[in-house]
Amino acid sequence: MPGPHVAIYPGSFDPITFGHLDVIRRGRTLFDELVVAIGNNPSKPQLFTADERASMARDLVNEMCRQEPGHAPVRVEVFTGLTVDFAKAEGAAALLRGVRNLSDLQYEVQQAVTNRQLAGLETAFMVAGESFAYISSSLIKQIAAMGSDPDVLKSMVPEAVIEAMWAKRDHPLLARLRADHDPANDEG
Repeated sequence: MPGPHVAIYPGSFDPITFGHLDVIRRGRTLFDELVVAIGNNPSKPQLFTADERASMARDLVNEMCRQEPGHAPVRVEVFTGLTVDFAKAEGAAALLRGVRNLSDLQYEVQQAVTNRQLAGLETAFMVAGESFAYISSSLIKQIAAMGSDPDVLKSMVPEAVIEAMWAKRDHPLLARLRADHDPANDEG
């Protein structure tokens, strides 16, 4: 394929984790440009708005690029609609997807086949680094909802994300997660 090889790394990034940043870091070595595409998954309730997620991601990605020059540039964009439509509009050669385990792989392969059939778009899979294989944004939100010590998240998300999450301790999503895990709500 002639021209620059642009990859789209789509996700909700709610919140962005060290696992996401690891995929971005390694993806920068494989493509000429990487676009972190922040979308909304209607099946997942969001803690942060798209603009808040994009702002956090931009700050963290810009810092990474300053600390590790010499690799592909990274842009952070918010999009709505189908990922394949956004990828086509960006002239992407591929989607970049992180895979933590076999269940992720099964889902991602199904999506990759669909994206190739519908849009002729290839998918590059990146296996999570061993330190990040257990991290998910959902798990982080559950820990934030249930925990009283924000330091427990230091191995999973950057400090700026921890601060942003703790500022949202009263958010309805976290309140619902707390209520869902409250033993007093269990039927006997």
